[in-house]
Amino acid sequence: MPTASNSLRLFSFLLLSLLFSFALAAAAATAAPSVSSPLPSDAVSLLSFKAKADLDNKLLYTLNERFDYCQWRGVKCVQGRVVRFDTQGFGLRGYFAPNTLTRLDQLRVLSLHNNSLSGPIPNLAALVNLKSLFLDHNSFSGYFPPSILSLHRLRILDLSHNNLTGLIPVELSGLDRLSSLRLEWNQFNGTVPPLNQSSLLIFNVSGNNLTGPIPVTPTLSRFGVSSFSWNPNLCGEIINKQCRSSSPFFESPGARAGAAPSPTPLWQSTQAQGVVLSTPSSKKHVGTPLILGFVIGMGVLVVSLVCLFALVCKHSRKTPKSNPMPEPKAEPEPEPEPVMAALDMCNTNTAEMRQQENEMEGEAKRVQQVVGKSGNLVFCVGEPQLYNLDQLMRASAEMLGRGSIGTTYKAVLDNQLIVSVKRLDASKTAITSGEVFERHMESVGGLRHPNLVPIRAYFQAKEERLVIYDYQPNGSLFSLIHGSRSTRAKPLHWTSCLKIAEDVAQGLAYIHQASKLVHGNLKSSNVLLGAEFEACITDYCLAALADLPANENPDSAGYRAPETRKSSRRATAKSDVYAFGVLLLELLSGKPPSQHPFLAPMDMSGWVRAMRDDDGGEDNRLALLVEVASVCSLTSPEQRPAMWQVSKMIQEIKNSIMVEDNSGGASFGFS
Repeated sequence: MPTASNSLRLFSFLLLSLLFSFALAAAAATAAPSVSSPLPSDAVSLLSFKAKADLDNKLLYTLNERFDYCQWRGVKCVQGRVVRFDTQGFGLRGYFAPNTLTRLDQLRVLSLHNNSLSGPIPNLAALVNLKSLFLDHNSFSGYFPPSILSLHRLRILDLSHNNLTGLIPVELSGLDRLSSLRLEWNQFNGTVPPLNQSSLLIFNVSGNNLTGPIPVTPTLSRFGVSSFSWNPNLCGEIINKQCRSSSPFFESPGARAGAAPSPTPLWQSTQAQGVVLSTPSSKKHVGTPLILGFVIGMGVLVVSLVCLFALVCKHSRKTPKSNPMPEPKAEPEPEPEPVMAALDMCNTNTAEMRQQENEMEGEAKRVQQVVGKSGNLVFCVGEPQLYNLDQLMRASAEMLGRGSIGTTYKAVLDNQLIVSVKRLDASKTAITSGEVFERHMESVGGLRHPNLVPIRAYFQAKEERLVIYDYQPNGSLFSLIHGSRSTRAKPLHWTSCLKIAEDVAQGLAYIHQASKLVHGNLKSSNVLLGAEFEACITDYCLAALADLPANENPDSAGYRAPETRKSSRRATAKSDVYAFGVLLLELLSGKPPSQHPFLAPMDMSGWVRAMRDDDGGEDNRLALLVEVASVCSLTSPEQRPAMWQVSKMIQEIKNSIMVEDNSGGASFGFS
């Protein structure tokens, strides 16, 4: 009996142990899902996109480890979050499903360029950090995605070569950081929106069904006919095509006649009913004598008044010369303000305005006498003489700005040619004799480069010295960087900074290599934007003619190299390099020289990033440009590179970025 009891106890113990093991295994199996972490949300978004957009399985995405998706083709991560997704030319076929890529809230660059994706573009409003969007060369359909209008950090938008329809929204003008907008070769209709972002450098709406006049805004006026071509119903000043008026006054007579019932059927119908009415012809015969009599009477009255006025004038001429009243002078018809009159008026204060008006006629005669005796308008070598000095003096003038050497005016000649006229300050250029001025302008006037505003002619006579340039309609780099007083300026996109820096560097290098001259006064207000928005240097080599004051404003003084600030030393090629370094920092940071901190070169990149508030994806590119700016603005002139070396550095940066983008990145459209 005890033996059986022990056996029973042993069996019970083994049974309980077995049940306990099963319970532990079950608990472990139940807890296993909670121990393993779920897939990262960015990986889920990418795989969801692939399921709908990659029907041919071109994207070989597998996930063995938690962060494997950051190594997938076309994916770039920063701290485990996707900031760039680029599948251009991967041969994807399918559609862009909602709630897939749109959940990548840290995405900066999205490029689906050159695939076979179709269907509508989903809601992209959740991509709040998106800066570049390339959906071009696909088969997307539907209307312009309204969600794009909420992406206020967007700088590059390319929807070209799709099947999009409907209107181009006017609200696009609210994307004030946009630098590139390409909508060509779709089926958009309606009118061109009045875009006016100063940041917009690339724009194309050709190959659509747009109609009506193109708004003449400062931004749209920068672009040529090619940006609007293949829209046969567009018109306006920008493409030199007159718009047909829809006014009823320009309708055909037949259309107007059809709009109102003719009186003849009414007359015929009433006559048929036996009603006695006067015909339209009888009304005409009755009214003709009255009209004729009225016209003759008015004619007699006018002739009488003219004769009376003539008698009065004749009597006034016969009055004795001892009459104390002065003889009235016939006042000339008002004309546009002459250039020389405008120049003189700008140098007087408000209290002297009335006196200046009285003396203006005498001053104009004095200037003409001086010109006739000792002054000629000298055209630079090879320049056609499209106007003479007399035409220039009669041109209407508008002051564009006043600088450290003189004042610049926009002059519209009577043949509608527009030029810029710089009137040098006589008090500052008095140190330069007439002969030296002539020789210097002969040398400077021969400089020709795509990034220099060409000098066409010059003039001097006694205290007057003028320099005539081509007029640049797109304003200065200073205005582009800092905006107007009513708008908050934002730093330019780094691609724009690179392009402008390249243009200015090439222009400066040309001056230094093609002659022994230097600019001497480089600053953002002396860099103008040409017809194709290229950067063109102006006011070059004029500082050598003037005695510039030491007490300049802080921003102008910030461009001056240390070796030229506290001495009478003239500007050199190395001081031009220093000014270029300051200008490049101004470009990158959006801050004027007076707000640049004095930092070590290794700390300058951090300051620029803080001013730009850029994402980490641009760190390397910005750092390269900041490094160029830092080496140019070194205190010792011997340590600064030559300008041709600086130009080469920038070219190498551009080439390296283009190679990087072509190997798998998005193209930013360098020109």
